[in-house]
Amino acid sequence: RVSVVAIDIPIGLPDTGRRQADVLAKLEIGRLRSSVFMTPVRPALEADDHPSAVVLNRELAGEGVSIQAFGLRSKVFEVERFVRSPACEDRTVLEVHPEVVFARMNGAPLTDRKKTWAGAETRRTLLAEHGLVLSGGGDLAGVDVGVDDVLDAAATAWTARRHTQGESESLPATPETFTDGWPSAIWV
Repeated sequence: RVSVVAIDIPIGLPDTGRRQADVLAKLEIGRLRSSVFMTPVRPALEADDHPSAVVLNRELAGEGVSIQAFGLRSKVFEVERFVRSPACEDRTVLEVHPEVVFARMNGAPLTDRKKTWAGAETRRTLLAEHGLVLSGGGDLAGVDVGVDDVLDAAATAWTARRHTQGESESLPATPETFTDGWPSAIWV
């Protein structure tokens, strides 16, 4: 039985401004901070198109919305529905950012991007050092999944395991709560 689910998608959408979780995650990962996008405000993600989202986010948060962030809106709302579904009544769902996890495992921000050979190897080594050994292709022949996606999934699993052991931490230390009622934090 799964008691903790860790997901690399924002949970808890701000009404105005920036989420502290995003600001702190950027600080935690240093030069790779561009991998953390600022979560748009809820009205921007509910907009019909990207230009409208940009206008709304500028009004409510003082900055635009990247096309990438806007493109994730269907996933953000899919996760929101999942988190509030009966499937999650007796389990904990955590937002996790893999680059924050890898920086924490390393004791310092990483410098190589995850899609490079050095970056992938560093992340695989860190996972192994923390008890998550990934090797071989197993039954994945023909499956269209990137190496970086597997590494990210393992990093989120590490945080879920830490949470079940009472060792996880949240950024910020006290999650923010917006009008959607969901505690907003990135866990590591």
